[in-house]
Amino acid sequence: MPIDPNFPKNHKITGRVSDILDKNFYYIWGPGENKEASQNEDVINAYKDHDESITPIGVHGTIVAVDWDSCVAQGNCLDVCPTDVFQWYRTEKNIPATDVPKRTFSGRGMIERTGRLDRTDKAQPIREMDCSFCMQCVQVCPTVAIKVDQSNISVHENSKFP
Repeated sequence: MPIDPNFPKNHKITGRVSDILDKNFYYIWGPGENKEASQNEDVINAYKDHDESITPIGVHGTIVAVDWDSCVAQGNCLDVCPTDVFQWYRTEKNIPATDVPKRTFSGRGMIERTGRLDRTDKAQPIREMDCSFCMQCVQVCPTVAIKVDQSNISVHENSKFP
């Protein structure tokens, strides 16, 4: 199921992820729902290996939005992004995805497809403001879990996390 094209209108902000200096951040939009990731055998097995359950997570990012519930952590988006918008979040902080909201990240996670720890790792749009709007990530995502929308810059700028 593709990412909801109207996620900012149909969801609410449920979290905020910042960088160390708190100058760059992205929002998490929820609620999430079980989608492709919860039905993918590789993802299911990776969660079992971590002794974690698959829980709806929601959409990470506003301008470059990744539906973590659809993301199966294949990594095509990391390979094609010319501005390194994405990182594997678990290569920086090996924590459950449910613990990501309200966390601070340095942006020093792995940015290569082969750097992924496992299929619980998700493509984190940690540098979404660096996006050049080339749309390559959208084109290569096997589950259509990514939406890039330059018009969402104003949504990002005018939104607030409670």
